Amino acid sequence: MNRVRFAPLFFVLCSLFLGYAQAAPAAKAEAAPVVTSAAPQAGKLNINTADEAALQAQLIAIGAAKAKAIVQYREENGPFSSVDDLLEVKGIGLKTLDRNRDRVSVE
Repeated sequence: MNRVRFAPLFFVLCSLFLGYAQAAPAAKAEAAPVVTSAAPQAGKLNINTADEAALQAQLIAIGAAKAKAIVQYREENGPFSSVDDLLEVKGIGLKTLDRNRDRVSVE
């Protein structure tokens, strides 16, 4: 019989605790933008001069491995002659290129 009396109180306390836990979001630390020597020209990143950090920071869906692959491809094959040459880099597909086309240049 005592359990019946404390059940509503227990429910209220649990609800308050859960409501408080959901209402207090954890603070997120946002990463500061990386400033590199490969500054974008007219708002675009030059893929022929950008380093791995700039590629990773300024392009969509480009992580460390893909940024490294872009730089490695450029070192082995020379500068990109067009933005579409990114399709030759392993791991870069048409979808990734289309998402970044307005962010990159070759000049």
